[in-house]
Amino acid sequence: MAEPNENEFLDDLAEAEAEAYADLDELENEAIALDELKAERDEYKDRWMRALADVENSRKRADKSRRDAEMYGGSKLARDMLPVYDNMKRAIEAITDEQKAAAPAVIEGIELTMRELLSVFKKHGLEVIVPEVGDKFDPNHHEAMFEAPVPGTKAGDIIQVSAEGFMLHDRLLRPAKVGVSSQPA
Repeated sequence: MAEPNENEFLDDLAEAEAEAYADLDELENEAIALDELKAERDEYKDRWMRALADVENSRKRADKSRRDAEMYGGSKLARDMLPVYDNMKRAIEAITDEQKAAAPAVIEGIELTMRELLSVFKKHGLEVIVPEVGDKFDPNHHEAMFEAPVPGTKAGDIIQVSAEGFMLHDRLLRPAKVGVSSQPA
């Protein structure tokens, strides 16, 4: 009788071994599936992080675009208003003492209009660049209209101002038009 028990034991052992191998195969398959899930998770996390970065970059670009539109959106209108300023300035400079005496209210109205125009310019970040004769030429703010040798000056000195320039916040809207001294002959 020992033999049937032994056979039974061997059969049970073989069955247990087969189950163990089946469980091992199942664990290996689960490990592979787990690795695949981890890889898929990492891929989704990477995609999510990139999408998040794209959204943040888009937000920053939109904010910058909005700020630029607020600061510089009126540059076309401002540029179109510069000839109005130039003409008013020439008109005020052309007023004689006789005209001031003959029509003081009209002259005062023109001067008040010029002050109001300058106030509106300042309110919207438009600054007048007013170079003086003798200042050094700065190509970032000035445009040389001509160059001439003038005794008593150094090369690069401003010798005449033809038109004032304008800055819109930190951007040059129109350079000041100037004459520049060359080396004296």
